[in-house]
Amino acid sequence: MSLVSVHDIIETGRQSSLTGTVLAEWAEKGTPKQREYLHGMLLAEHESRLESRRQRLLTAARLPALKSLSGFDYTNVKFPEDYGRDALASLEFIAQAEDLVLYGDVGTGKTHLASALVAAACRRGIPARFFTTSSLVMQLRRAKDEGRLDRELASIAKNKLVAIDELGYLPIDTEGARLLFQVIADGYEKRSLIITTNLEFSRWGTVFGDDNMAAAVIDRIVHHGRLLQFRGESYRVKHALMK
Repeated sequence: MSLVSVHDIIETGRQSSLTGTVLAEWAEKGTPKQREYLHGMLLAEHESRLESRRQRLLTAARLPALKSLSGFDYTNVKFPEDYGRDALASLEFIAQAEDLVLYGDVGTGKTHLASALVAAACRRGIPARFFTTSSLVMQLRRAKDEGRLDRELASIAKNKLVAIDELGYLPIDTEGARLLFQVIADGYEKRSLIITTNLEFSRWGTVFGDDNMAAAVIDRIVHHGRLLQFRGESYRVKHALMK
């Protein structure tokens, strides 16, 4: 009687994609103990696939640093009256294709929170992507120059959540502003957007170089969006080695 080795099982498993018919047939043949073992194996395989997907999404998100909502200090954050930490952490805003604007002082946690929300989405199997405003504009400009802008926009559109960090920190030329506007407009009511900025809405015209374009962006974001305000001393300054 030949014995099946662990190697044989692994190699066969790699070639297999089990069907319901096969599972039902072998489950019915098995003893209660064998069925319990089979069930445990299938659960482990399912969790392994989920974990692999989570890791792929985290890699694809291109986060500047892996952050978590756990332990985040909300001291500097002022929420809207009808919205709070629990609602934010639930990520329900993504399912509703709602937007968030994280606005306020430099160093008060806007990028940290945006990164943590993108990471949380990935851990729940939701495709998400993180950009700085400048990197997004450069990526779109390069794609346009190479004749693949439509493919680049389609790739971004596969994400259910897109974070655009540091809006207003660096100037954008007219072409860059139009490309950025296209990403925001294309995502309207289809996916969620997180924008971090230290500029109040009245100054967004200086970013886009066009008050009408800025008004159109703001109109879309405000319609299905919430404003989280950040106030306080910069975390980096507070904990700086150089005094």
